[in-house]
Amino acid sequence: MKLKRPARPAHSETIIALIDVVFFLLVFFMLIGRMDATAPFEVSPPVAQSGTDMPAGGATLSVARDGALALDGTGIDRDRLGGRLAEMLARDPDLRLRVNAHREAELRHVLPLVGLAEATGIRDVVLVVTPRPEPG
Repeated sequence: MKLKRPARPAHSETIIALIDVVFFLLVFFMLIGRMDATAPFEVSPPVAQSGTDMPAGGATLSVARDGALALDGTGIDRDRLGGRLAEMLARDPDLRLRVNAHREAELRHVLPLVGLAEATGIRDVVLVVTPRPEPG
């Protein structure tokens, strides 16, 4: 009597190993790839000078949370600001403008002021910031 051994089933090709390789390649290329658009020229961002003394002289433009303005401590309308800055610039050609905005002031209130200062001829605009407290 001859006993037959059952035939071994053919090994099915496992696709699990291939999926792992594809997943690792995907993760690898996501990590080394750049997701942001690059400029066609070199861009060097400015260096913050947090923790250093404010430069002396110049004018201080304060921006309230609601966008109200004050120039050197006196309230001023946005329409009169350009003329007032031009007068100050005529007296001091190296006028420095410090923009001190409330932390909750919307950007739409602050950015046009920098453009207005540039259009007036002011070359040096300092944005006042509060340094983050040291963890302790």
